[in-house]
Amino acid sequence: MSDQSMKHPPALWTLFLSEMWERFCYYGMRALLALFLIESMMKGNSEAFLIYGAYTALVYAAPILGGRLADKFLGYQYAIMLGAVLMSIGEFLIVASTDLLDLNRALRDSLMLIGMGGLIVGNGYFKANISTIVGKLYADGDPRRDSGFTIFYIGINVGALLATTVVAVVGKQYGFEYGFGLAGLGMLAGLFIFWSGRKKYAHVPNINITEAGREKWLGMERWKSITILSLLLIPLCYVLISQNTWLIYLLIGIFVLVVFQLISAGVKEGGVWRDRMIALTIMMVINIIFWAAFEQAGTSLTLFAKENVNRMVGSWEMPATMTQFFNPFFIITFGSLFSWMWIKLDAMGKNPSIPMKFSYGILQLGAGFLVTLVALNFANDAFQVPLITLVFLYMLHTTGELFLSPIGLSMVTKLAPKNIAGTAMGGWFLSFAMANYLAGAIATLTGGESHGGETIVLSAEEGLHKYVDTFSTLGFVLIGFAILIALLSKPLNKLMHGVV
Repeated sequence: MSDQSMKHPPALWTLFLSEMWERFCYYGMRALLALFLIESMMKGNSEAFLIYGAYTALVYAAPILGGRLADKFLGYQYAIMLGAVLMSIGEFLIVASTDLLDLNRALRDSLMLIGMGGLIVGNGYFKANISTIVGKLYADGDPRRDSGFTIFYIGINVGALLATTVVAVVGKQYGFEYGFGLAGLGMLAGLFIFWSGRKKYAHVPNINITEAGREKWLGMERWKSITILSLLLIPLCYVLISQNTWLIYLLIGIFVLVVFQLISAGVKEGGVWRDRMIALTIMMVINIIFWAAFEQAGTSLTLFAKENVNRMVGSWEMPATMTQFFNPFFIITFGSLFSWMWIKLDAMGKNPSIPMKFSYGILQLGAGFLVTLVALNFANDAFQVPLITLVFLYMLHTTGELFLSPIGLSMVTKLAPKNIAGTAMGGWFLSFAMANYLAGAIATLTGGESHGGETIVLSAEEGLHKYVDTFSTLGFVLIGFAILIALLSKPLNKLMHGVV
């Protein structure tokens, strides 16, 4: 294969930069959120973790609707731009919820939740559709597709790296308002880049507002009506975050509905597509397990870093929020290697199947949590484990992620019929939604509060053992699950009908 044929479409780099800044916005807010809730909004650990879990769950659930509306009415370009505007507004509303304006607690809570709602709805339009455009840059069977998604994934993590260094440090040292403000400016930068590069992806099918989107509905063109109605989803998000204990039932209901839609669409296309939609459903469940464990980064692992990790580097103490930077750092370090590796392994005929890649990813995730069990032997007199603990933990989590996440995005674009590509991608992100909610619930197992909300103060020694017991148990469970997936890999491959 010639070097020329391996070059990626120019639009990939526009999408790379747009997504990079959107992720700067999201991960900047995420890096600060748990500590903001605990330290500034005076929430208890368990309450903060559940709010965090509900917010991140809805962030990933929203693309189901955003992907479907883009497929049918809005087209990908307008949907992404609408999402970017709503996310920017949401981030600046969260700025207003900080100590900046010296507002009363009730108003601050309301502004924060409304801002979160803006971020959720905006992300729903942005996230699924930009990934869909990446998939549509490549023809069926193009060997560059996995490589292209891995490059795109590096862009995600460049944004995350900037967020977890710049935003996390600025927000913690100078005030949460400055951190959230930087995140909002990043989203505006992503919007500008996406708009300015529009000619490069203009050829992508369904990029513009569809004919159905220009039909009259509610007294105006449908795309305008949808834009206005989207704003009404923000107060709904407000309610779902504040009343988060029953959110999981809503997510399960939506998941069942989406699975029904995907399998029904597959049945209409024939037996091969039906089997592929069944395989996609199974892979979604596997994805939920992986990310429910992986997404401890913003909650329990950040609190673990704050309370039981010696973060001194010479005479400088690394902020607990900044410890999240190890993940994107390793993504960038190893991402290009993985991008090259998949192409070379494919050429050699030794590229692992998609289920086996998922199995390897979960195996490494579990091993990462077991690092804390080893580190327990090196705790100091203050019951703090060395910082190298998080380095190795996040390194294993990151290599596991590279086996699973970019491959998963590519898999969805391969398995789904083209007429429901956006819906399928939205369904994939729904699995992240359920995972993030479960991640918040898992994180409460490490906290110092009872389920009734009564505060239980743990000593440093008790806290360390509580974290390590929870993480090591999680690690052993994940390794067992990885073995199960490996055993089921051949039946899953048959359902995928040759998709690799």
